[in-house]
Amino acid sequence: MTMQSTRQTGGARTALKWAALCFILFALSACSLPRGAAITSEILDEERAQSGAYQVVRVTRANAAAIAGWPGNGTAAHYAWPSATAGARSTAIRPGDVLSLAIWDSQDNSLLTEPGARSVEIPRMTVSPEGTVFMPYLDEIDVSGQTPAELRRALQERLGRIAPSAQVQLERLTGVQNSVDLVSGVASPGSYPMPDGPLRILSAIARGGGIAPDLRHPLVRLQRGGRSYSIRAKRLFDHAPLNIHLRGGDNVVVLEDERYFTAFGATGSEALIRFEQEEITAIEALSLIGGLSENRANPKGVLVLRDYGPMALRTDGAGPARPQVVFTFDMTSADGLFAARKFRISPEDTVMATESPVTSVRTVLGLVGSAFGAASSVQNY
Repeated sequence: MTMQSTRQTGGARTALKWAALCFILFALSACSLPRGAAITSEILDEERAQSGAYQVVRVTRANAAAIAGWPGNGTAAHYAWPSATAGARSTAIRPGDVLSLAIWDSQDNSLLTEPGARSVEIPRMTVSPEGTVFMPYLDEIDVSGQTPAELRRALQERLGRIAPSAQVQLERLTGVQNSVDLVSGVASPGSYPMPDGPLRILSAIARGGGIAPDLRHPLVRLQRGGRSYSIRAKRLFDHAPLNIHLRGGDNVVVLEDERYFTAFGATGSEALIRFEQEEITAIEALSLIGGLSENRANPKGVLVLRDYGPMALRTDGAGPARPQVVFTFDMTSADGLFAARKFRISPEDTVMATESPVTSVRTVLGLVGSAFGAASSVQNY
């Protein structure tokens, strides 16, 4: 083979190699590369394209405290606990309680006792829904809200006007309104009468056999007077001042903490993550989901997606301006890291790590490398 023919053959092979490369690059330009997550610019462009269909808030140390004061999104409204108050020495009488009286009188001609008897018993007087009972000689008496000791003294004072030497003995059997219901989450659910003295919530749970061992991250919920209060069981166990006194009619429910957030994108895991503590910050959320994917994630594009109800919207900057908000974090700066430490994740948030543009570049270079390899194979054929 002559030198000229050899050169012609080599030129043809080189042309074939570059033709294959151009074909691949043309194919790449005609379609988008498959990716596992969005790129930050795509989300911001989408926001601009939709004329502000949702709000983008860049979280920094300067505005983290203000964002923490925004109205809630309605998913954590029950996370509150009543303040501790001193418990009454004796439980007040309430409708449904049953009272029994024994009146003693040493006088021979007492108006209260039978001849030859020194006492008279008035058994089982049920306190009416209006909080009253009927007593002979005294008519209808308002007893609701008084302790048994207070009522005994009041009755003896009134009976003293009829029989100065009379002595009153009073017993009280608590009714439904003076009971505490342990609804679920304990070994022995049921209605437990209030003792004649203060009853703390941990004592009531202990009466029910303690918290069921199969509950993950148990939450103690107190229902009182049309309101609901919740606290994590661990926090209740660890802080004695939170062990509040119960009142008659309280309902105690122990259940699993069902709050969650979702992880999505270029993170260590894509899953539904349960709250394992009362509050979770953005930096803690990233730790729970295994951090950012080393080869895929864009640390400047960590996002938290959140929905707000119409009552939370504000026009003065004291809250979200739109129902859907995207909070963005730059995890490559100290400012962004400190802001993420202060930002609290709300239940049902989505924590998303966008994909780095470098990932697409690496994909292209890999395909180009493959093209060169294919071309080289053709050349060596």
